[in-house]
Amino acid sequence: MEGDDDSSNPMMDEITAADDGNGEHKRSRPIISSGEQLDVEAYAALYSGRTKVVRLMFIADHCGESNPSMQLEALRMAYDEIKKGENTQLYREVVQKIGGRLGPAYEMDSAWADAVDRRAEQRKEKLENELNAYRTNLIKESIRMGYNDFGDFYYSHGHLADAFKNYVRTRDYCTTSKHVIHMCLNAILVSIEMGQFSHVSSYVTKAEQTSEARDPVTSAKLRAAAGLAHLESKKYKLAARKFLETGSELGNNYSEVIASQDVATYGGLCALASFDRTELKNKVINNSSFRNFLELVPEVRELINDFYSSHYASCLEYLGNLKSNLLLDIHLHDHVETLYDQIRHKAIIQYTHPFVSVDLRMMADAFKTTIGGLEKELEVLITDNQIQARIDSHNKILYARHTDQRNTTFQRVLQTGNEFDRDVRAMLLRASLIKHEFSQKQSRK
Repeated sequence: MEGDDDSSNPMMDEITAADDGNGEHKRSRPIISSGEQLDVEAYAALYSGRTKVVRLMFIADHCGESNPSMQLEALRMAYDEIKKGENTQLYREVVQKIGGRLGPAYEMDSAWADAVDRRAEQRKEKLENELNAYRTNLIKESIRMGYNDFGDFYYSHGHLADAFKNYVRTRDYCTTSKHVIHMCLNAILVSIEMGQFSHVSSYVTKAEQTSEARDPVTSAKLRAAAGLAHLESKKYKLAARKFLETGSELGNNYSEVIASQDVATYGGLCALASFDRTELKNKVINNSSFRNFLELVPEVRELINDFYSSHYASCLEYLGNLKSNLLLDIHLHDHVETLYDQIRHKAIIQYTHPFVSVDLRMMADAFKTTIGGLEKELEVLITDNQIQARIDSHNKILYARHTDQRNTTFQRVLQTGNEFDRDVRAMLLRASLIKHEFSQKQSRK
């Protein structure tokens, strides 16, 4: 490869891409490297409430028959967690998935489920009577609390649509900004569980409009929720910005939705896929607040630093090792392939940028792909105008197509001259019109 004058970017390291793995999820503490099995217990400890159960069931559904021990471990923990609550609907689903494989201790406990359902009916009747009394007496705060209690009741029993309706009904009875924010956070929580991310964005915006009542923890929650909404709508740059703006005050205060490790992973990958080099440096690497999140996931921190430092071999190896875990993430799994493709394309672009010519054989070897496959990748990038180059398919060489600076300067001078000539003619015409009194004066009333 022949060097160009633009050699400020240290891109001489060989690039390698690791093979993809199978069936493991993102870790609780630092994300695991290749070859290690997910510590399901440590992972589940990051979350609480319904999302803990749902994430465990997602792992069980997607780790497949290739890892039955992980599947059963996830189902066992989901079973134990559900028995602490009142969601008999999820309980029956988990028991069905276990299918008797964990012994009699994890079979259907009909007595427990029936008792929970009976208590639920009694509780519902009591809440209805209380709410009717409050509405009769027109006690605004009591009505708000009544609807809120109904929302909590339905949420704990897995009736998410009814929970959302009751949480939203409290809006007409909110008397302070704190009440509004509380309503918004409840609506956001249920909307995330239902996958209604348009509602998430709407209620985040509404909560952010009441800034006088927001504390740092609430602000961090809203940023993280907004990041999830943008991620689900594939707006990766906006998602990255929201996750990067999430304050370190989040900690484990939003475990019913997201963990701090998730913020680091989602934000880091979205930034790698969508930010340019300057943004990556200023908004990610030099971001002291986000650095606190990255410390929890060293692999993501290192792959970002390696990408910026042009150590692509290490960066892409980290990505390869993380892929099997990320494919089991309940929010990220649908976006892994797209994000990885975008990151890989950026690596190819930055790899070719400093050189006048690149030997495709060496480049294909570095990227662990075939020459034909690499040519197709390069063709797409050239067609999209992301790489200014042409391919010599016979000699297997990529030639950079640099701008002719001399011709560009000449064209710019001609354009400036034409603009100057036009302006002078316009001024002369105006002067002539004024001289011969052809100009129209504005009449005064």
